Amino acid sequence: MTDHATLIPLDNVDPALVEALLDRAFEPERRTRTAYKVREGSEWLPALSFAAIDSAEHLVGTIQCWPVALTGVGGDGSARKHPLIMVGPVAVLPEAQGLGYGQALMSAALAALDPRAPLPQVMIGDPEYYGRFWGFSNAHTGGWRLPGPYEQHRLLARTSDPAVLPSDGLLGPWAG
Repeated sequence: MTDHATLIPLDNVDPALVEALLDRAFEPERRTRTAYKVREGSEWLPALSFAAIDSAEHLVGTIQCWPVALTGVGGDGSARKHPLIMVGPVAVLPEAQGLGYGQALMSAALAALDPRAPLPQVMIGDPEYYGRFWGFSNAHTGGWRLPGPYEQHRLLARTSDPAVLPSDGLLGPWAG
């Protein structure tokens, strides 16, 4: 990351500035993406969400993490929710991309997970990039579904114990 950059809790930043950054990084049509449907109605997790501020004290990047669930069918035929943390969006202003802000934001969010009971994390992203730096993989998500279009190989999960990941289910907001 560039010298003199600072990461701060995202809830210390004006929400209008965050929305403007997300619009610049992903276009205003971002709200129609499947990831928005997955976390619809949820509030991002302040303890896992950060902002990157450059040396001129401008907002240059953000990361948000969200409570979501993979809903599958339990042994008795009832719906069973498996809590997960959805990582992203990771957003960096176009002119600041490639300077390490995104990597710093990802590392900060994952480091903030409670090591006593870390929930598995899920994201939609490049498997080579997120696998190489943080251990995300699509090896256990082949039977998972999302509420909208997506590329199956880009649905990634990360956990210290893959045995806790259900083999199938629908990813959506955590409600309960």
